[in-house]
Amino acid sequence: METKLARINEIAKQDKEERFTSLVHLINAQTLAASHEELKPGKAAGVDSITKEEYGANLQENISDLIRRMKRQAYKPQPARRVYIPKAGSEKLRPLGIPAYEDKLVQRAMAPILNAIYEADFLNNSFGFRPGRSCHDALKMLGKIIETKPVNYVVEADIKGFFDHVDHEWMMKFLEHRIRDTNLLRLIKRFLKAGIMEAGIRYDTPEGTPQGGIISPILANVYLHYSLDLWFEKVFRRRCRGKVYLIRYADDFIVCCQYKRDAEAYLEAVKERLAKFGLEIAEEKTRISRFGRHAADDNKKEGSGKPVTFDFLGFTHYCSTSKKGKFRVKRKTSRKKMNASLHRCKEWLKSNLNMPTEELMARLRVKLLGHYRYYGITDNYASLSIFGYQVRRLLFWWCNRRSQGKHYNWHKFNQLLMEYDFPRPKTYVNVYEIKPELLSYIS
Repeated sequence: METKLARINEIAKQDKEERFTSLVHLINAQTLAASHEELKPGKAAGVDSITKEEYGANLQENISDLIRRMKRQAYKPQPARRVYIPKAGSEKLRPLGIPAYEDKLVQRAMAPILNAIYEADFLNNSFGFRPGRSCHDALKMLGKIIETKPVNYVVEADIKGFFDHVDHEWMMKFLEHRIRDTNLLRLIKRFLKAGIMEAGIRYDTPEGTPQGGIISPILANVYLHYSLDLWFEKVFRRRCRGKVYLIRYADDFIVCCQYKRDAEAYLEAVKERLAKFGLEIAEEKTRISRFGRHAADDNKKEGSGKPVTFDFLGFTHYCSTSKKGKFRVKRKTSRKKMNASLHRCKEWLKSNLNMPTEELMARLRVKLLGHYRYYGITDNYASLSIFGYQVRRLLFWWCNRRSQGKHYNWHKFNQLLMEYDFPRPKTYVNVYEIKPELLSYIS
C-alpha cells in the first residue's frame, strides 16, 4: 500500500493536471484491517454503538461483508452522532460529529489516498492537519517572516463556523480537479450527505463536513487550498504594492503586509472571495494591527504606546528585542488558553478526588507534560512556570480536601511531588529550527 501511495504522490508531483481514475480499489480488506489496528481503543462510539473491541471480535467476516456492500454500491455511511465539547476560553460549545465504527474504518483507509494526491498540490504556507507539519512549524514560519521580511502590519482572520458551512457542490468540483474515479467521488459525497444524529433525531447536512470525522481535515484543506491559498498566491499577491505573506493553520490564518493599504485591501478582498464559496469572516476575530520591527518607533512618534499583540494558535505574539537589542517576535501562552487549561485541570481534579494517589499523579503528570510539550517554546518559560505553580496549588488544595483534616503541609506535599517525579517546566521547541523545505515560501 505504501508503495502504491508513493507512486500516486510521485505522479501528482510530476503532472499537476493528472486526474486519477482508479483509486477506490485501494480501500480493500488489507487496508481496512490495517485501519482497524490503527484506530485507538476506548474511543466514543457513533450511532451504531459499536466499539473497536466489538467489531474486532469477528473482524474478517465484518470486513468481508463491508467489502461486498461497497462493491455493489450498497454501503451507505450512517449519520454522525453529534456531541458538544467545551470551547477553550469561552462558554460556547463546539459541535463534533462521531462517525459509526464502520465509517471510521472506511475514512481511515481513504485519508492516506487523498493525502497522497493533494500533498503534491498544497502550498508551503498551509500547516493544519498535514503529514509532517505541526502548529510549531506554523509558528516558526510566522516568526521568520516577521523578523526577516519588511512586515509592518498583521491581519488576523478567522472563518466563522467553517466546518458547518462547507459548500458540497464546490467541494466536489475541487475534488474533481484531481480525481476522476466516480466510485471514490460517490463515496465522499455520501459521507458529506450522511447527516447527523442528535437526541435521537436525524438531521440532513446540505452543507458542511462534520468536525471530528477522519477525512474532515483533508477535505477542509482541499476546500481552503482552492478557495483561499491559490487565490492569495496567484491573484491577490501579484497586485499588491509591497510584500505580503499568508500563514494558515486549518481555518485560522494570519496575513503579514508591508503596507497598510495592502492589509486593508486584503481584508475587503478576502470577504468577497470567501462569500463566493459560502464562507464568512468572523468579524469579532478579525483586525489589522501595526506589528513588526518599526512598530515601537512608529507608535512612539504617534504617542500611541506599545505595539499591540495578537493571538495565533494559543500564543500571544508581541514585539520585543534580543539581549543584543535586535528586534524579535516573542510569544507567551495566551491568557484565554491559560485560564481555560487551569479551569479544565481544576474540574478534572474535582471529579477524580477518589482516585488512588498513584494513578492520580500518573495521569496528571501526562496532562502536564502535554501542556509543557506544546507551550514549551522559546521565550515562554515564564508562562510555563506560572502554569506549573498554579497546578501545584490546585493539587495541594484538592489533596487536602480528600480528608476532613489537613493531610499535607507544603513540606510533605513537595516530598510527594518528588516521589512521583512531578514534571517541571522545560523548553522543548526552538522556534529558530525551521525545516529547510519550508523556507522556499519566503526565499
